[in-house]
Amino acid sequence: MPTPTAPPSLVTLDAIRTAHTRIRPHVVRTPLVPFPLKNFWLKPESLQPTGAFKLRGAFNAMLSLTPDERARGVVAHSSGNHAQAVAYAAQQLGIPAVVVMPDNAPQLKLEMTRAFGADVIIVGPASEDRTRKAEALSAERGLTPIPPYDDARIIAGAGTVGLEILEDLPDAGTILVPVSGGGLISGVAAAVKQVRPQTRIIGVEPDVAADAHESFKTGVRVTYSADQVGRTLADGLRVQHLGDLNWAHVQTYVDDIITVSETELRQAAREATLRTRLVTEPSGAVTIAAALYHRKALGETGPLVAILSGGNLDPSLLVELLTAGEA
Repeated sequence: MPTPTAPPSLVTLDAIRTAHTRIRPHVVRTPLVPFPLKNFWLKPESLQPTGAFKLRGAFNAMLSLTPDERARGVVAHSSGNHAQAVAYAAQQLGIPAVVVMPDNAPQLKLEMTRAFGADVIIVGPASEDRTRKAEALSAERGLTPIPPYDDARIIAGAGTVGLEILEDLPDAGTILVPVSGGGLISGVAAAVKQVRPQTRIIGVEPDVAADAHESFKTGVRVTYSADQVGRTLADGLRVQHLGDLNWAHVQTYVDDIITVSETELRQAAREATLRTRLVTEPSGAVTIAAALYHRKALGETGPLVAILSGGNLDPSLLVELLTAGEA
């Protein structure tokens, strides 16, 4: 008879608070920015040096390495924002870094990852392509993996976003979080629910790449194909399934996961830029879309916060989003 697998250990509030202290000298403490609607705030992680929240987990993971691990270097795999975060943090800490990226990664994210000094290796578009190549490089070269989301250090780093929201808005009623592999929502939910359980945590993802939504509703973690998740403009949300540890956090702490359309996320990116002067990539715009176009479904539970997870997008796409619908 097979031995049952023990459930993964959830990230503790102490671990998140430790991460907050550890990474404080290296990341921006982003403010809450009022959106011109009643009781609606944005948490713009686009203001980080690499333009996305991923820097928090990358620094927390790499600052946890031993001197020997630092000397040998790290390897990561990502479609963009985690790639840039690892490259930047490694550069700042003097750690060699190799980053595996898909061939459909946005050109700007690819260029910035290289500009931060990482050795970039290109593979196919599937999440498994990146994972397998990173694992092989780790084994061949003795590099320490810095996973994009399925890792306690990454989750704890992301959780610092939640701590900051409650520091600035202690009575936050609902926090909207983009969902990809689950690193951000795992950390934010773990932090917030262990401090203020009554605050609702709602994940948001595109309806054409809704693996987390389907998993949450059915109670069974599902996997979408690379072609399925590739249909969304939100390149940062094209991960095909939630990570193991992330799924455990979602099941324990998250109140709901909803979806938005491609049209809605495009409109939300435009509205955010025009109405708050904040640039958001499509992956970060999904939460704003939920607040703008699905407000009734969210309920009235007090102040609403949408995490703007990143602002890295090609200039041509920004122009397209801003001029959409103009004569």
